[in-house]
Amino acid sequence: MNIILRPNTIQYRLAFWIEHCILAVAFFLPLSLNAASICLALGAVLWLGKMIAAGRMDLRATPFDALIALLAALSALSILSSPDRGLSFYNYYHLMGRYLVLYYLVVNNIRSIEQLKRLVATVLVSAGLVVAYGFYQYLHGIDISAFEWVDGEQFPELKMRVFSTLHNPNLLAGFLVVMMAIAAGLGLHADRFRDKALCCGLVLAFGTCLVLTYSRGAWLSVLAVISLYGLLYNKRLLWLLILLPVAVMAGHDVVMERLMSIANPTDTSSTLRIALWESTLAMISHNPFLGIGWGAYALVYPEYDFFVLDAGTKIFHAHNMYLHIAAEIGIPGLLTFLGLMGGHAAVAFRLAGKTRDRWTGGLMMGILAALVGIAVSGFTDYTMFSIQLSMLFWLLNAMVMVVRLDRYRYK
Repeated sequence: MNIILRPNTIQYRLAFWIEHCILAVAFFLPLSLNAASICLALGAVLWLGKMIAAGRMDLRATPFDALIALLAALSALSILSSPDRGLSFYNYYHLMGRYLVLYYLVVNNIRSIEQLKRLVATVLVSAGLVVAYGFYQYLHGIDISAFEWVDGEQFPELKMRVFSTLHNPNLLAGFLVVMMAIAAGLGLHADRFRDKALCCGLVLAFGTCLVLTYSRGAWLSVLAVISLYGLLYNKRLLWLLILLPVAVMAGHDVVMERLMSIANPTDTSSTLRIALWESTLAMISHNPFLGIGWGAYALVYPEYDFFVLDAGTKIFHAHNMYLHIAAEIGIPGLLTFLGLMGGHAAVAFRLAGKTRDRWTGGLMMGILAALVGIAVSGFTDYTMFSIQLSMLFWLLNAMVMVVRLDRYRYK
């Protein structure tokens, strides 16, 4: 995994700047998509320059290259069935392009455990800034009634939901679940008390901010993450499944109301989701193989709308990751995506138990828990509709591959 480059050579300088571009992407990802995109493009150009200077295409093969190519191909084919092929093609190459560039940029240029540690530290520092801004929003008060994120009649006291830099409380919540999972994994496997305390502090900060998003689906995802850690690491952690909800509900009446409303079919949010799922299932049944076209959901939904019945209202996604992906790129595309997601999760699971380095094992456990959290939240929302969160998903998978290709560190 460690590639020795002589100092003061052009390859050495380019490798240095490529790593810092990757770190910049990780730092800006939840803060500014534009800044992260510029850094990603610069990193890709420098990587190309590095390969030209070396006189060879130094590409590392991964176990998932074929599945990734299949996903890219199926997604491209879905454009043929889009009602606006130009728009779908534009979205396809802008989004799929950045996902693949990010994945392979990290896999091919993060070649040591020290680099990986710097990357993870950058992600957590950036998450800390996101949370700090979320607390700032809460303390200064932002009336969310204009955003229509809450059923005002059912939750008249809920006037504040923090969203920080992610533009939407549910997106912030999805991001925080991932960050909590990673910080918890690192903390549970840390050797030094200082590191355990730091990770514990991060988990508490992320968790507190998560409560303030009032995102019910994300709260359920956290319970799934806790369950995973309880089953795989220490069964005593399963007590948190009881203690945490009780403690939070006892201290905050609105939280209790939000939790109890999950099973309430008259809640506007729940009713809308069920209606969207029915419409999306109809889309899938009519276009099971190629789908309706990459990024075409908002264009096609009015043809299947029996609930909103308002031409001025745009519905951009199905509020269900699995249904949305199947609708846009077909059932084969969904199965390919699930193969990639499950495959990386399986590799992370194996590495968590085999790696000799405790930090690396903690990271793999954290990423596994993060992927489980994403999978659970996918039943009630589609947070990866956000480019920032979908890029984060590919970044996590790339980290798994970096460790997977570092063969000498696990038995």
